[in-house]
Amino acid sequence: MKLLIYGLVTGLLFGFFLQKGRVLRYDKQLGALRLKDMTIIKFMLSSVCVGMVGIYLLNDLGLAKLSIKATVLGPVIIGGLIFGLGWGLLGYCPGTSMGALGEGRWDAVWGIVGMIAGAALFAEAYPALKQTVYTWGDLGKITLPQVLGVNHWVIIPIFLIGAVFFFRWLEKKGL
Repeated sequence: MKLLIYGLVTGLLFGFFLQKGRVLRYDKQLGALRLKDMTIIKFMLSSVCVGMVGIYLLNDLGLAKLSIKATVLGPVIIGGLIFGLGWGLLGYCPGTSMGALGEGRWDAVWGIVGMIAGAALFAEAYPALKQTVYTWGDLGKITLPQVLGVNHWVIIPIFLIGAVFFFRWLEKKGL
């Protein structure tokens, strides 16, 4: 039960920050898709930076356990294409569609219904996919630090510095 409460609180906080970051707005979604408004990209990259530092710090302190999923290119590429198609058609990604519904935007219901239908279809197709798509490009449980043979605290500052320069470049361009 404790885990469910943590998930609920985390989801509510995520939705709150999505709303405060103004990434639930259709014009921001469309701007991101057209590469004309980088609000969503900046929001998500900031989340990745904070999450990366937090997760690895908690892991190193023994307060969390890092569980790495196998990198399998087939489902990642196909899933990414389906995700992009859905985002482009609807104007919301899964997280923002839930937030938009929370704000009273009923058009997001179509995306939520699509997610539920897609999840049901995936569940039915999974046995066949496991024998085919899930075998394409199986790289195993890898991370960038493992591939490069360095400690993760070498990669993290480089990534953070790169993110800061990217943010500055976007600001100079007015994006």
